[in-house]
Order: sequence, then structure tokens, then C-alpha cells
Amino acid sequence: MEFIPGPAIHRVLCADCGTPIEPNSANLCVACLRNSVDITEGIPKQSSVSFCRNCERFFSPPSAWTLARPESQELLAICLKRLKGLSKVRLTEAHFIWTEPHSKRLRVSLTIQKEVLTSTILEQVFEIEYLVQHTQCPDCAKLAAKNTWKALVQLRQKVTHKRTFLYLEQLILKHGAQKDTVAVKEVRDGLDFFYSQRSHAIRMVEFLAGVVPVRSKGSERLLSTDTHSGTANYKFTYSVEIAPICKDDLVCIPLKQARSLSNISPLTICTRVGSSFQLLDVSTLQGAEISAQVYWRTPFSALAGVNDLVEFTVLDVEPVGTNRGRWVLADAQVALAGAFRSTGGRDDEDMIMDHETAGGPTQIFHTRTHLGGILQPGDSAMGYYLTSSNFNSDDFATLPADRIPDVILVKKAYPNRRKKGRTRAWKLRSIAKEEGEEGETGGGRGVVGRMGGRDQKKIEEDYEQFLQELEEDPELRANVNLYKAKDVKMEDAGAVPRRKRGQGQYGMDVDEIAPGPDAKAEADEENAEADFPDVGLDELLEDFDDMTLGDTEASLA
Repeated sequence: MEFIPGPAIHRVLCADCGTPIEPNSANLCVACLRNSVDITEGIPKQSSVSFCRNCERFFSPPSAWTLARPESQELLAICLKRLKGLSKVRLTEAHFIWTEPHSKRLRVSLTIQKEVLTSTILEQVFEIEYLVQHTQCPDCAKLAAKNTWKALVQLRQKVTHKRTFLYLEQLILKHGAQKDTVAVKEVRDGLDFFYSQRSHAIRMVEFLAGVVPVRSKGSERLLSTDTHSGTANYKFTYSVEIAPICKDDLVCIPLKQARSLSNISPLTICTRVGSSFQLLDVSTLQGAEISAQVYWRTPFSALAGVNDLVEFTVLDVEPVGTNRGRWVLADAQVALAGAFRSTGGRDDEDMIMDHETAGGPTQIFHTRTHLGGILQPGDSAMGYYLTSSNFNSDDFATLPADRIPDVILVKKAYPNRRKKGRTRAWKLRSIAKEEGEEGETGGGRGVVGRMGGRDQKKIEEDYEQFLQELEEDPELRANVNLYKAKDVKMEDAGAVPRRKRGQGQYGMDVDEIAPGPDAKAEADEENAEADFPDVGLDELLEDFDDMTLGDTEASLA
């Protein structure tokens, strides 16, 4: 085959350096063209961005404040808006260059193109450095000042515990309903949410109506008015009251209302609370759902709460064959916890008896329960001891004596597992951080329990009881975000903790670890309940909320 050479390439010399190049309109090589023409002219190489440390938002021109993660697309868009002269060139690529988190610097690499001569397009890559300036956004400035809020939501519940507000705090965090709140304050019977706009307060009231049974009422107060322009300045207040019915409460429905609810037995327990609450008759497994509108039409209160539960020991369980979902109806024989415990040879005058065991500590009670699917002989259960109870309720007084059982079992207890007092491998977030921290969320106690005072110990018990309910109820746990606890050491997982003298059952802090023998630890493992509902690793989330510009280096360490 005969070789046919290609067409000859004509070359010319560069006008500046004399390098042979292909002919172009400028008759210059690429290096000389870049030296003579700078397409980045007019684009600043240094700039700044404003960052609010209180709400962790960046200033987005002209007047918006945007929540953006480090090296995110939102933050990159904010940085590009700060540059002048980008409209004269074509931006082809932009990305962040890693910098030290504590340096308060952001480095962005840009690739731009521009036509410098006829049919000659020049591409150039350069870097821009941004200085992160800490400032205060207008919303946080209103939070720091006094009497600058425009709308207030007063959330109240007339109960003796704070578990409802602890649960509401987690629901608010999961759905991001706290992002427009400028301040949260704890008061005697609830919480106050402050907002800079009326629409934000109305949105919070609608959110609360969707997660708990509430009723609300609004009011307004005139601050000032302008007769010339016809404008006025108001402050709006929304009063929201939560129904005083909580999970596991003993409820006596008025007889007339019980007949309208498919003739359910008036004596029931509350099994679930949402926008409406569900009641269950433990003797027949008949259920009823009462909406907020129906409840506030004829409101009633609970006879007893979780604090009135008494521990019982299950002696025998026999299912009767009736099932309703996860509930299994069964006949059970129970006795008070410790009723048949050996006294160890002590005299009768040395025995210590409380009001729960007085007047028949060894009596066996026959009752019907809905926990036939999970209770076994020898288990412990929490229930209401109606024989020794006295309720100030007209509806309960009208019930026939033969329809009032001696004992109503509510839930299964795990006393052996609770005695261990192990440090939990998970934690919860809170709306307000502890003093000295930054941001709108944190790992501290939050707004509930910040008042202190004489009720601080009671709030600590409510918080521990709320954590136990999360462990024992997977359905309740599904509505809450659980995070991995980074401060839990793996070597402490198998140790046997020892409580301080005088510390109660719901004590939270563990100061000492008993150096007991391995035999004692193995015995505790054997005595622990096998069906204890542990929190799985797949239910925990990584705690990325701590990774802010101020403390990211501590999270990465």
C-alpha cells in the first residue's frame, strides 16, 4: 500500500516569544496570551461572608439568612453571590478547597472562560478566599433585646409531671418546628414560644394540634397606631391547652359518653396519645378513640397517673383466646411485689412495711389483663392497686362495685435490668443548649428543667422515666430521633455499676463502678430479662448537629 502523507500543518511564530504555533487571530501562544490578557480582572480574590453563631445561619444577599452546612451547595451559592464581575465571564466549575475548621476561612476554586479575541476562548482556574465574619442576625438581635417579639404561643398542661413536654420537645426537633422560634421560656405549667412574625406562631399552633389533643384561643393587644396611614402595631398571643390525659393513665369516662363510644366500659387505660388519644378496656380488649373536639366538648380528667403505679409479681397467666392486634386477653394471678419474699429470720417488729403492702401483703389477686402475649409466670408488671385507692371522682363513684377490679395491669416491668443502671449508648437532642454553648440545638437538658428550684429532683425523675418509656416502647421510639452517645466507653459496658448510698431508683448519675468478682457480673447477666426491648444500633443517628464552624474541630478530634 502506498503511503499518502497528510496535509502539511502551517505554523507561524509567536509574536512575543517566537515559539512555533498554529495560526490564530492573535498570533500569540497560550502562555503569552495569558500574560497579556487577564480574564479574572474585575473579580475580587478576597471577600467575606457573615455568619450568625446563635442560629448558625449565613447571610444571603440582599436580606435573607440561610441555614447552610459547611462545604454544601447552599453555602457555595452564597459565596458566589458575594462576587462581583461573574456576569462578564462564563463559570464552568466551582468547588471548595479544604481549610482548617478553626481558621475562619473558606477557599473556593473557580474555573471560568471568556472570549478574549475573535474565536479565541481562554480558560483560567483561580482561587478566592472568604473571611467568615461573626455577626448577629436581626432575629437573634430581637432575641437578645427585650419586648421585641410579635407573637407568643403559651403551651400549658395541668398535670403533675413534665413528660409530655419532654416528648413534645423531641417531636418539635424531629420536624424542625423550632427553626422560626426566637425564644423559648419555661413556666410553671408549660412552655412559652416567642416569634417575630404572627404566621410563625400560627404554624406552631397548627403543628401542636397535629401531634397532641389541644384546644387553642387567640388574642391581640394594640401597641401603637398611625391615624394618618391607617396602620397599627399589635402583639398576638395564642393560648394552647393540652388535654390532661397521658399514656398509661387510668381514666374513668362519663357514663353518657361511654355509651356513645360503642358502650365501652367507663374504666379504661390510655394506650396512645396523638392528635387524639386511644382508650382500652383491659377486661374485653374493646378500644375507643376520642378526638380533641369530642374531648373538649365534655372534658374529664385521669383518675391516676404513672406515678401511682404499683409493682406486682405475676404468679400465673392463662390466655382466654381473644386477640386484638398486639394485645392478648388473659386471666392472671398476681400478688404485690415482695409479698412472698423471705424475711431472713428477722422478727416481726423489725419488718418494714409500707402503705402498699399493708393490710394483706400475701393476698393473691385474680384479674383480667391485655398483656397475655408478653407476661409469663415470675415476671413483674406495673399496675393500679384499686383495692387500696381512693379517687375523688363522681364518675368513678357511680360505677357498680362488681365492675371495679382489684388490680389493673398496665405494662410489663424489668426490675432486674433497671438495677444495673448502665450508661445508655444513646442520647437525645434539646431545643436550647446548656449555658455557654452555641446554636439552637444541643445535647443538654434543654428548655424543660432549666428553672431549677425545689422541683429539680422531680424533673430529673420525669426525664429518667421518659427515657425508660422510650426504651420499652418501640412505637414511641419511632417518633423520636436517637443519637449515638460518643462519651460512652466500650470498656464500661460490662462493668457492674454501684449506686451511691441514698440514691433513688431513678438516679441518673453513676459515680462508681464496683470492682466485684466476675461471678457477680455473670449472675446479673443471667437474672436480666431476656425480652428487654434494647435500642438497636440501626435506630441511632450520627450526631452531626455539633459540627458547626465554632466547634467542628472538637467533633473531628
